[in-house]
Amino acid sequence: MDPIQERLRARHPQRIDLSLDRMRVLCAALGDPQHRLPPVIHVAGTNGKGSTVAFLRAIAEAAGLRVHAYTSPHLVRFNERIRLAGELITDDQLNAILDRIETVGTEATVFESTTAAAFLAMSETPADLAIIEVGLGGVLDATNVIERPLLSVITPVDLDHAEFLGTSLRGVAVEKAGILKPGARGLIARQSVEAMDAIDVAALAVGAPLTVMGVDFDAWAERGGLAFQDQERFLDLPAPALSGPHQIANAGLAVAAALELDLSESAIATGIRAARWPARMQRLTAGPYAETAKAADAELWLDGGHNPHAARALAQTLAERQAKAPRPTALIVGMLANKDAGGFFEALKDSDAAVFTVGFEGAAAEPEALAAVARGHGLGAQASTGVANALTHALRLGAGRVVICGSLYLAGEVLGASRETWPD
Repeated sequence: MDPIQERLRARHPQRIDLSLDRMRVLCAALGDPQHRLPPVIHVAGTNGKGSTVAFLRAIAEAAGLRVHAYTSPHLVRFNERIRLAGELITDDQLNAILDRIETVGTEATVFESTTAAAFLAMSETPADLAIIEVGLGGVLDATNVIERPLLSVITPVDLDHAEFLGTSLRGVAVEKAGILKPGARGLIARQSVEAMDAIDVAALAVGAPLTVMGVDFDAWAERGGLAFQDQERFLDLPAPALSGPHQIANAGLAVAAALELDLSESAIATGIRAARWPARMQRLTAGPYAETAKAADAELWLDGGHNPHAARALAQTLAERQAKAPRPTALIVGMLANKDAGGFFEALKDSDAAVFTVGFEGAAAEPEALAAVARGHGLGAQASTGVANALTHALRLGAGRVVICGSLYLAGEVLGASRETWPD
């Protein structure tokens, strides 16, 4: 286990308990660092948060801005969650900040402590912009002690984390809309009617003006690039660096935010091309798994999407790739036991992919049970003892395109297998 994560787990409660009370007490004891940040862009949503943050950070940095970023979860090292003026926080910096937090002596959870650490480190490091990603929900998420964001961004809302957010799409949207604040513009991705209605009500209640994708601006793929249009301009931009048709919408949302910041079209174009976000339809070209695939002349991809909405995006991406370059496809799938495996496989049932299910460290679904769910949705599936075994079997059966998917925890194990593939 990563030493920083081991330290946090040993000293702080492991539970997820959505509340702002402990976080407010902790921040007050630290001098309220959340009030001493550079201008904040606060990002919530079910899917696409990390990719949107990655696009926006790359655009802002291309414009010459120093950018803090706070994201979760990490894939290999805990440090990935906190980026200070463009650089990952070091072990020494993070340990020193955690020492200060622990002297306060509150009963903060791991995520609350990490969030407070991010705010404290960011408040003491000069920068021009802070991009803060919500951990879970919005209303009671630890990041929501931010009272005056420059912009609030809500990516597509769908069902996930039902044990905390419930099974009502309207209810989930209400939670996400909790980041909207008086006078701060909300930039909203294209939503279902039910989710958008809830966001509209929340925005009206707090007095947050909204700019909505599909109404006030839009983005689409055109001639191999990205077209963006709002009420004032049309931008002909390069294709996003991140793979998959769903990244067009994520990039478009980031472009809308960049224009609110008055960033230049040249910086926007450079950032769209430069963005990197591991485990989101990432082509693996290094490390032991990539070498195994390369020896069989097969593509190897990694995607951490873990809910039905993400699976639909994966299915669309696979369909696009198959249309351009048909190859027998295999999915190596591992999921947390509390995820909607049925919804995930339902979205992929028309992919004509062979499925190999695997476990991973932590609360993963049993591979045999997961394979049974996949078979129940019309997919040929079998359980494997691990990624290496599943990959070898898929390649022996002639797969030319293999996607490891279903969980960011599984993705982290894959990337962690070689120093070459650690996120930086």
